[in-house]
Amino acid sequence: MSVLTLLLYAAGVFAIVLGVLHFTFPTRFGLLLALGAASSPVPPFRLFFYRYEMKRSDLRGLVYVMNHCVSYVIVAVGVYDLFATRWLGTLPGLLAAGAIAGFWLMRAGTQFYLGRRRGDLFVITWFVLLAALHVAASAQ
Repeated sequence: MSVLTLLLYAAGVFAIVLGVLHFTFPTRFGLLLALGAASSPVPPFRLFFYRYEMKRSDLRGLVYVMNHCVSYVIVAVGVYDLFATRWLGTLPGLLAAGAIAGFWLMRAGTQFYLGRRRGDLFVITWFVLLAALHVAASAQ
């Protein structure tokens, strides 16, 4: 077993654990409390001619929809990495590893929305390393 494969397995286990935990983040981070009824009214959603009157419950629903979609992708990336020996060195593997690298880079970049504290910089570095691992995998 190569070092790259071993690192992809470790990344896969990490991603599965993170993805499963991610399903609980709206509650763990207090997002639902932050969207409590005491805050200002929610403006309507507008997109060209489309208009949708938003309620606070719609925002909570959006938090869950977006979070669960990301959670699913993180778990799927983890499962994919656990099958690295089957896709390393193939064209579909190259394409998927490149897409996964892009995902981890996007995740690293969006950490800046949370801040630039030491913990944020650690998270950014970690996700950049995961992206680099998948770039290396796409070069096989």
